Amino acid sequence: MDKLVVFGGSSNKKLTKDICKALKTKEGDIFLSRFSDGEVRVKIEENIRGKDVFVIQPMSAPVNENLMELLIIIDALKRASAHRITAVIPYYGYARQDRKDQPRVPITAKLVADLITVSGANRVLTLDLHAGQIQGFFDIPLDHLYAIDVFFNYFRKFKFQDLVIVSPDVGGIKMARAYAKKFRAGLAIVDKRRNSPDSTEVMHILGEVEGKNVILVDDIVATGSSLVEAAKALKEAGAKKIFAAITHGILSANAIEKIGESDIDYLVITDSIPQPEGKINKKIKIVSVNELFAEAIKRIHFEQSISVLFDGVRR
Repeated sequence: MDKLVVFGGSSNKKLTKDICKALKTKEGDIFLSRFSDGEVRVKIEENIRGKDVFVIQPMSAPVNENLMELLIIIDALKRASAHRITAVIPYYGYARQDRKDQPRVPITAKLVADLITVSGANRVLTLDLHAGQIQGFFDIPLDHLYAIDVFFNYFRKFKFQDLVIVSPDVGGIKMARAYAKKFRAGLAIVDKRRNSPDSTEVMHILGEVEGKNVILVDDIVATGSSLVEAAKALKEAGAKKIFAAITHGILSANAIEKIGESDIDYLVITDSIPQPEGKINKKIKIVSVNELFAEAIKRIHFEQSISVLFDGVRR
């Protein structure tokens, strides 16, 4: 472990500290600041020549700031002669534009992958990508973790009866199927039509939810519109308790207020994205992925397989 060094950017300092604590190692010494015009200033404050370096930086808001900071940290590590640099990105931003679904639009997920590669990263470790094909956008190895076991450990204490896993849209069927298999539960889908990027109209429910406890599963909750509309439709269809397990809690705009006033009993998110203190209401619960990332980092460092961390949950 003397060759392993973990650095953290400024986007999620608590998660970095928790991962280092789980690894029983101290956080690498790094100086992060801004020049007077806002440019990112970075200096590695310790010798990392020949070390196996991991830099933890989710691309949470402000996304552009945190992405640029990640790239500059990687460049600094490369020029400091690190043996290997692994970009640990708990939340991979710009992932929602992963294909050309309209004329004259970018594929930002590929662009960001190229930026990370060119900056000098040798490997990427991330969690619940918005689309599986993003793994193929990288020309360097990428390890893709899943939060399913973290959510399973949280929900199994409730000992639900008549549980149904629900996908809030057709695109999330694969994820929902993996959760249904893990929870040994039924499966349902909310069929919806999107009016705009932030507005949806629920059409109908595919599957039996009447008299059932349901868990909505997805990778991202941003404005919360889709989630709230799905919960409303499920309640109207006769669902009893409505929970949601969503990996990345972006919670932009007035999402927290929407969820607080919705039919959702609890929304459970991970700490892949930091949440402002005092702004989370009692309906939102946070579970940590620090142990999951710590184990993955340890296995990568010792050149061991990390497939045991997601055996049986690939989708």
